[in-house]
Amino acid sequence: MDLSKIKTLIDFVGRSNINELTVTEKDVTVRIFQGQEAASGPRQKAGSTMSLAQDAGSDTPSRPEKASYAVKAPVFGVLHRTPAPGEPPFVAIGDEVEEGQTLFIIEAMKVFNKIAAPRSGRITHLTEIDDGEVETGDLLAEIA
Repeated sequence: MDLSKIKTLIDFVGRSNINELTVTEKDVTVRIFQGQEAASGPRQKAGSTMSLAQDAGSDTPSRPEKASYAVKAPVFGVLHRTPAPGEPPFVAIGDEVEEGQTLFIIEAMKVFNKIAAPRSGRITHLTEIDDGEVETGDLLAEIA
């Protein structure tokens, strides 16, 4: 695998909400980590855009529980609302979710990215897209 391909993969992980990416080409395997597993400080600060947006919203202490939080697609890809074909969806409107609970999977570049709940609450809105493409920034769900 040449250096330009590796740099492209690193850039992809840096722009996305992926914590780990493993790619094998011929007999070479490259593993790229982001987040708390990473050894460098700048990668840790990159974090997910969802947690940064949540921190920015914490400046309004008057009613943080009542405000709904938008969960947006961190990457372009195919959205899956179920863990596998024929299984029930991860969540439905009205479900109570815990922070970190898987809400969706977005398949991008043959990598399955779990989209987790950025906070606990009740699902008030869900996208109707299932097994279809979503763009970066598309609204997937709202949690109140």
